[in-house]
Amino acid sequence: MGRVTNKIAVVTGAASGMGRAHCLLLAKEGARIVATDRDVSGGMETLAQITAAGGTAVFIQHDVSLESDWKRVVAEAVATYGSVNVLVNNAGIGFAKPTVDTTLQDWDTVLNINARGTFIGCREIIPVMQAAGSGSIINISSTYALVGRAGFAAYSASKGAVRMMSKTLAAELAPFHIRVNSVHPGTIDTNLTKPVLGTQAAIDFVIGPQLIRRPGLPLEVAMAVLFLSSDESSFITGTELVVDGGYVSV
Repeated sequence: MGRVTNKIAVVTGAASGMGRAHCLLLAKEGARIVATDRDVSGGMETLAQITAAGGTAVFIQHDVSLESDWKRVVAEAVATYGSVNVLVNNAGIGFAKPTVDTTLQDWDTVLNINARGTFIGCREIIPVMQAAGSGSIINISSTYALVGRAGFAAYSASKGAVRMMSKTLAAELAPFHIRVNSVHPGTIDTNLTKPVLGTQAAIDFVIGPQLIRRPGLPLEVAMAVLFLSSDESSFITGTELVVDGGYVSV
């Protein structure tokens, strides 16, 4: 307990899945949470779970692809808690379709949420963390930013952008004591993946050569986020933390 006591953490995509897990674990370990999502009902449920467990949080409706929404979220976070110490850019969408069938609208939708949203969030939070004298930005990428898989061109491009953006920002922000890292989950059992994980045969196909023969749990990714949010990772920046059961290692 208390690994991030009194840190203020903004977590996007907080209405369900990994985002909710990040919020609950960070709150359990002492952080004050600004949970954001487009899904108000899911976000309010996350807020209710945090407060029921004794944590401190607010929820803000938020479309990460909109610059105006980001400016409002950062302003409300600072007005509520005084600063921001941790940003978890978790909001994102999955997408799988053969490249020849991928429309420009598909491409723009995926890139606007996964890459543009992460970029705006980082840009808007930097001055707040500079004023605070330090911070940790954690960008949720994917194993598909590290290895290729057929049918994921748009998704992989978006998550690859997140990976390299994180490395570049780590170099840019090191003088300000702001650390930037990316987390690369493999197949995680969430509402997003449940439709394609209905049978053991489907699971075996999706996880491919993965060494641990099951999907991961949101909490297992949240533990990595907690580590990068805490001072335990004070000498770690510009790196990829892979949470994938051994998918990319074989």
